Amino acid sequence: MFKKKECVAMLLAGGQGSRLYALTQKTAKPSVSFGGKYRIIDFTLSNCINSGLDTVGVLTQYQPLLLNDYIGNGLPWDLDRTFGGVKILPPYQGNTGADWYKGTANAIWQNMEFINRYDAKYVLILSGDHIYKMDYDKMLDFHKESGADCTIAVLDVPLEEASRFGIMSVNPDGSIYKFTEKPKNPDSTKASMGIYVFTKDKLQEYLAADAANPESSNDFGKNIIPNMLGAGEKMMAYPFEGYWKDVGTIQSLWEANMDLLGERPTLSMLDESWRIYSRHGAESPQFVGKDAKVINSSVTAGCEILGTVKNCVLGSGVTVEEGAVVEDSVIFENVRIGRGAKVSYAILDANVRVGANATVGEGRESGKEIAVLGADVTVADGETVPAGAMISEM
Repeated sequence: MFKKKECVAMLLAGGQGSRLYALTQKTAKPSVSFGGKYRIIDFTLSNCINSGLDTVGVLTQYQPLLLNDYIGNGLPWDLDRTFGGVKILPPYQGNTGADWYKGTANAIWQNMEFINRYDAKYVLILSGDHIYKMDYDKMLDFHKESGADCTIAVLDVPLEEASRFGIMSVNPDGSIYKFTEKPKNPDSTKASMGIYVFTKDKLQEYLAADAANPESSNDFGKNIIPNMLGAGEKMMAYPFEGYWKDVGTIQSLWEANMDLLGERPTLSMLDESWRIYSRHGAESPQFVGKDAKVINSSVTAGCEILGTVKNCVLGSGVTVEEGAVVEDSVIFENVRIGRGAKVSYAILDANVRVGANATVGEGRESGKEIAVLGADVTVADGETVPAGAMISEM
């Protein structure tokens, strides 16, 4: 017997993240490291508990092992609840046989039993691959007060970027009268953030119809939202003002990490009123040698810095040996950068080894692209990895 929950959150975390190349060869995009001590999914999970939502289904599919282990029982996010809490929801074999999630809408449809067991009146649909802080409770209040069937969180984006998003045209009262998924010639700059609140009964009605349509892509942006709008359902746009970044590309992931740096960072992690929680081990304190230089950088516990680090984000357990220079880079956990090596404008995944006097990437001023080394890659002594390289194995 389950207690009734007013709202259940469903977090879509099964994306392959193919545009992150080497960083997602062995793990799902939501479990990619971020900011030294976090993973991307930490932001959405933390937003849930900070918003008072304690029942979260995490829908996994691609390379789920690391993500499943990381979330565990949900303790770091205070989601280890007897009633509710966080639950991993992979595809499973039902009465109609086993099937992968065919799209975002199909993933929710396959898990309606999870939603219904809590007799939820509202369903919050979230993505696990964005970096942002948001109070979902305020969005839920907006949805209830407006009497909407569906509310979509929207963000104003530059017109030149609008074609990357689902774009909405809205009336002065915030009601949506037009929605186009990734339009070639957008006539609005109000972009969907991929965050939806649905009245549950209405959601279930449209998901059932969508599942019965063999021609459907089973996608919220392509099918469910246009179908509801076409049928005259009340659709509202919830305006969001704040930091939000889709870290779906190497460049955007690097930029979001750099937004953590500086005396007044664009994205501050020091806000005690809205903490971002994570699962991390008990690392030893960081050590900075007497001849080392650390400039405008974030250095996580367990690091040993004997060389020079400038404009970088370093994960736990990173070692920078004597004479090594690391600049404008994002370094994941347990990386060792050898004596005299140089790493410039690069992203290095976990457990990478850069040999003595090796070179990875070129400076930002070169105008070339970011060099990326996937997990467990070893760069030999004296070897050169050029700018823009995407290496998952060596």
